[in-house]
Amino acid sequence: MTTEQTASDVPAPQGDEVLLRIERGCAVVTIDRPHARNSISPEVALGISSAIDAAEADDEVRVMILTGTPPVFCAGADLKALGAGRGPELSTPGGGFAGIVMRDRAKPLIAAVEGAALAGGTEIVCACDLVVAAEDSRFGIPEVKRGLVAAGGGLFRLGRKFPLNLAMEAALTGDPIDAKVAHQHGFVNVLSESGGALEAALGLAERIAVNAPLAVRESRRIVVDCTFADEDEAWRRTFEAEKLAMASEDVKEGVQAFIEKRPPVWTGR
Repeated sequence: MTTEQTASDVPAPQGDEVLLRIERGCAVVTIDRPHARNSISPEVALGISSAIDAAEADDEVRVMILTGTPPVFCAGADLKALGAGRGPELSTPGGGFAGIVMRDRAKPLIAAVEGAALAGGTEIVCACDLVVAAEDSRFGIPEVKRGLVAAGGGLFRLGRKFPLNLAMEAALTGDPIDAKVAHQHGFVNVLSESGGALEAALGLAERIAVNAPLAVRESRRIVVDCTFADEDEAWRRTFEAEKLAMASEDVKEGVQAFIEKRPPVWTGR
């Protein structure tokens, strides 16, 4: 996990370098180090981790969005921190690199990408559930160009999200993949105009947030855990989730709202 340049930190309220705001029922987490290409410092890793903690604990938040202050999404690890011997601090317990690549969570997370998401930046995107990207953005794991190995999940997650040969090419050449190609292959859910990724991500978040929170949470978990699981385990988990949903207050509300031809009022219970 590398970055091509670093600069002075840009102070921000959350974790010194990470902004958190709630908008339209969505928690928007912003890496706010534009002069450092939004590279991951120890403070950013802690900030992202604490922002996700806050969003997960807030019942009003249905969806999370992770983005970076333009012109880039994230250029990976902060070389200045690495050079100072602070490499281990770029990971958090349970969260891994940037406080997110190994993080277990319940609520959907959308990456809103403007500009470059390279090295650890791509690995952060791979850890998200959905991706919205500006048409001029790009992804890549260029570690091999510097004699390194991408250690934030990119080497095995890219092959789950791209055709295997394309993932292998990206891993072995270190060359970037542009957003239009990523969209064609399903890595990017929504392609926006330059400067429009966050607004498009909020639109996608609203499409999720109108649904029952418990059903969304359980559906996400099965997709994450069982897409590559054996059939017996996948069916077991599916039936468990169905039983949980059918016993909820929300399923009663959903049926009643349909009968009364009105929007449902979800409680998440």
